[in-house]
Amino acid sequence: MFSAIVISKTEAGQQVQITQLDEAQLPEGDVTVQVAYSTINYKDGLAITGKAPVVRKFPMVPGIDIAGTVLESSHPSWKAGDKVVLNGWGVGETHWGGLAQKARLNGDWLVPLPSVFSERQAMAIGTAGYTAALCVEALVANGVTPDQGEVLVTGATGGVGSVAVALLKTAGFSIAAATGKASEGDYLKQLGATTIIDRAELSAAGKPMQKERWAGVVDSVGSFTLANACAQTRYGGVVTACGLAQGMDFPASVAPFILRGVSLLGIDSVMAPKAKRLTAWARLARDLDATALDVITTEVALAGAIGAAADIMAGKVRGRIVVDVNR
Repeated sequence: MFSAIVISKTEAGQQVQITQLDEAQLPEGDVTVQVAYSTINYKDGLAITGKAPVVRKFPMVPGIDIAGTVLESSHPSWKAGDKVVLNGWGVGETHWGGLAQKARLNGDWLVPLPSVFSERQAMAIGTAGYTAALCVEALVANGVTPDQGEVLVTGATGGVGSVAVALLKTAGFSIAAATGKASEGDYLKQLGATTIIDRAELSAAGKPMQKERWAGVVDSVGSFTLANACAQTRYGGVVTACGLAQGMDFPASVAPFILRGVSLLGIDSVMAPKAKRLTAWARLARDLDATALDVITTEVALAGAIGAAADIMAGKVRGRIVVDVNR
């Protein structure tokens, strides 16, 4: 028997509770993992609170991130004792996820835990940090260099934003961090931000073309924020879009793209192929200062994950929440 958070759907609505499960109840998969840590991401917050129909099957164990040790494997790439990480692939939505002490998974979804990180550190990074690495990889691969000017990071105190700031600092960029939390300026500067701007500057309707400011953008907010970021991006600049904290809409004009040659790149972390995942984790292993993880991380026990999900939806969370599923 092992402990897990289980989301059930009843006539009275969605119910979430910690439950004891038997290993025989685990879903199909060719690798069984002893989970050490998971996380609470924005998507986990949606799933646990029921504020969006993220969960596609019930009952469901949420948790889109997993770090742990292989217990059993019939997959050719993995053997008992291997340290592994999982991000996305619909885990916690259509397949039981990481907010449990055990998980059974498709071995193709796993990547090796980089040797420089502990399991806890890997979850301090989690899908948010891995997504940030995908964004930074995309900026660099598309020609954005530090000498071209500042890179804007929106939602900077969130998980994606915090890791993006830290990675961009190591890569030599000057970073403008947009946040609605004025009190977090010192936190963002500690991570590497050079300029702090109020998110209100970006969050309302703006002109289709605005003063050129950014060589590149990492946006996890969407809606007017993304539209304004595009309108302020310099000629030939690159905008990466990976989130929708403000909204799914994109009230923008084609002007920045056809008059300034701005590129808008969509960043998907859920179904990204393994090669991209390995490249992103290699950047994290090479460029992410481990001390930054201590700054951005809060740890909770499995029982605390339910409250943490509500907090992340209420905008009360700074950085990353790591869940120790074994306490």
